[in-house]
Amino acid sequence: MPSATNYEAKPLPFQKSLIGISDKTMAIHHDKLYVGYVNKMKEIADKLKEMRETGVGLDKANQSYSDLRELRMGETFATNGVYLHEYYFNVLGGDGSATGSLVDEIVDKYESLEKFIAFFSATGMAVRGWVVLAWDMQLGRLKIYGCDSHNQGGVWGCVPLIVLDVYEHAYFIDYGSDRPAYIADFWKNLNWDAANTLFENVKGFKI
Repeated sequence: MPSATNYEAKPLPFQKSLIGISDKTMAIHHDKLYVGYVNKMKEIADKLKEMRETGVGLDKANQSYSDLRELRMGETFATNGVYLHEYYFNVLGGDGSATGSLVDEIVDKYESLEKFIAFFSATGMAVRGWVVLAWDMQLGRLKIYGCDSHNQGGVWGCVPLIVLDVYEHAYFIDYGSDRPAYIADFWKNLNWDAANTLFENVKGFKI
């Protein structure tokens, strides 16, 4: 049975060089930062497992400070750092050709693909960490969410479809402080087929 303790980092799902985003940036982003989150997620999972099995420290659990509290806070930060990066890498490596059922759903909700991209991109300028187009299972429709940190701003009951990393590490080597240019190139590199596959798996699902 898969678990956080034996989770393995996923390779980049594409081989090609991207428009604007250098191979150096992708190597640092994937091989160091993302893999680092995977390793921390596993480390925290091991410590939680030990605490659960031995019971050591459970009697000291406290909401101001305790070992268990720190592990739980670190757990959500590291785990979301893993998953959000995987969603981000998943939709890169394409040519930006926007076709498929997700595009049709986007146009139906946002009136046009251009309006959606403008709104999503502006959200990328308004937040410090991530922009997520998700299928919101509570609402049964597409929804854009933004967050400043891995474990802040996310909404449970939502499945990410298109994820954009707007932390400086994602673009500063190549773009400096020109975040708008990075976001514009993100759409040129988007793999809509990958996003469509995710959408096909969840569309219509409502809790």
